Amino acid sequence: MNTRKSTLRFVFVLLSLLLVLKSTVATEVEDELEELLAVDEEVEREAEGGVEKLSEAEALSKAQRIVVELNNDNTERVVNGNEFVLVLGYAPWCPRSAELMPHFAESATSLRELGTPLLMAKLDADRFPKPASFLGVKGFPTLLLFVNGTSQPYSGGFTADDIVIWVRKKTGTPVIRLSSVVEAEEFLRKYQTFLLGQFDKFQGPDYEEFVSAAKYDNETQFVEVNKVELAQVLYPAIKPTGRFLGIVKSEPERYTAYDGAFTRNKILEFVGYNKFPLVTKLTEMNSIRVYASPVKLQVLVFANSDDFKNLLDPLQYVARTFKSKIMFIYVDINDENLAKPFLTLFGLEESKNTVVAAFDNGMSSKYLLESKPTQSNIEDFCNKLVQGSSSPYFKSQPIPDNTEASVHVIVGKTFDDEILSSKKDVLLEVFTPWCINCEATRKQVEKLAKHYKGSSNLIFARIDASMNEHPSLQVNDYPTLLLYRADDKANPIKLYTKSSLKELAASINKYLKAKNVKDEL
Repeated sequence: MNTRKSTLRFVFVLLSLLLVLKSTVATEVEDELEELLAVDEEVEREAEGGVEKLSEAEALSKAQRIVVELNNDNTERVVNGNEFVLVLGYAPWCPRSAELMPHFAESATSLRELGTPLLMAKLDADRFPKPASFLGVKGFPTLLLFVNGTSQPYSGGFTADDIVIWVRKKTGTPVIRLSSVVEAEEFLRKYQTFLLGQFDKFQGPDYEEFVSAAKYDNETQFVEVNKVELAQVLYPAIKPTGRFLGIVKSEPERYTAYDGAFTRNKILEFVGYNKFPLVTKLTEMNSIRVYASPVKLQVLVFANSDDFKNLLDPLQYVARTFKSKIMFIYVDINDENLAKPFLTLFGLEESKNTVVAAFDNGMSSKYLLESKPTQSNIEDFCNKLVQGSSSPYFKSQPIPDNTEASVHVIVGKTFDDEILSSKKDVLLEVFTPWCINCEATRKQVEKLAKHYKGSSNLIFARIDASMNEHPSLQVNDYPTLLLYRADDKANPIKLYTKSSLKELAASINKYLKAKNVKDEL
């Protein structure tokens, strides 16, 4: 440790002497080096027992001092003058920037203690738009890794541990090698999820595929040992076969062994299907990773925190049964940013009760558990999903009374009976409440309904597409007018909504060859 301090002091003195010739630049670099050296000495004194343990706020403050502040004057010099620089582009008013900032600072401390050859820097991109443009910061927050001045996007997770793992993989340490029981025990205390590889010798085709997978993966820590007693510290149930792969997680489903071929793609597939917990809590920070999971069938549980606590054990039991087939996700129903977009798809955006829903991301289908969310009901729901026997869910408002209506109101539940199975011709107006031009079309349809009142074979109807769905109703433009002829309900005719009343009536007459109707409006 003293050697390290001496080296740092030597570098500091040498740089100071060299930079005297450039006084303006020298002042900036000297200040930065002095600050970093002071922080490093503080870390050393802590390790030697010279200071008391820092509070959380003090630790965060110290961590933030490790991160270099970029501005108009130093950005290009910092990025181009270091081999590895991880830059956080942020805005002070951005909530996600504020959420990420302490994780970024904490990872800076960890990476510094690990001796990673990386400089971490942050830029207030709102205050300094010119360097933000130079770096390529287009949104907030943005993480970019610069390698000898060339940037590459960040593709890891957003906790401090996630950042540390990703950075170490990108700067030359894709796999951590453990050589003693003490190291293994320390590693086990630090990492929540990791892939363990045991090899008698760190060489050969299988080992090379393992390392290749470690380099390609961006989120999971890979660790390697060559002795079974070290492997057993991390994975107690391991068998002394001489070659082993297994994933470890800090949850009830703690150990999962790999029994596939030792190829990069197969190992990565195993990690992708097994790295998430039995039940994953959805957050702003992990949402991209969750949506990118190779497990395309996902069951989402929307509940408040108290209800979810009571549901967690039975949910984990069901999740074990469908491991690698279904991904189980918990969403706080009170988090509008996360829950509401999903619940709106089911017409349940105002619900405060527990909702269990499912999505088949491969087919863009959605399903809803319409019974009480008990363990047996959820298990039955999942069985049908896996077997492909579940009926997709389509939104519907309550069935209305159209007895006296000149324009019938159609909902999802009545679409079959009143449109597709009806023996009559139907002109259907498809609208949404937020559609600007829908009101004008609505008035046109009501006038047409009065005009054709004497026709016993023609029905006028409308459906709110924001609240009602049907597999046969695939409309993306609003308003839309569809003419369903009695003899060909499978091929509705789309009418031009900007037509005048006369033009619409002429179109209806043309397609239906209507009888006993007035020729003029």
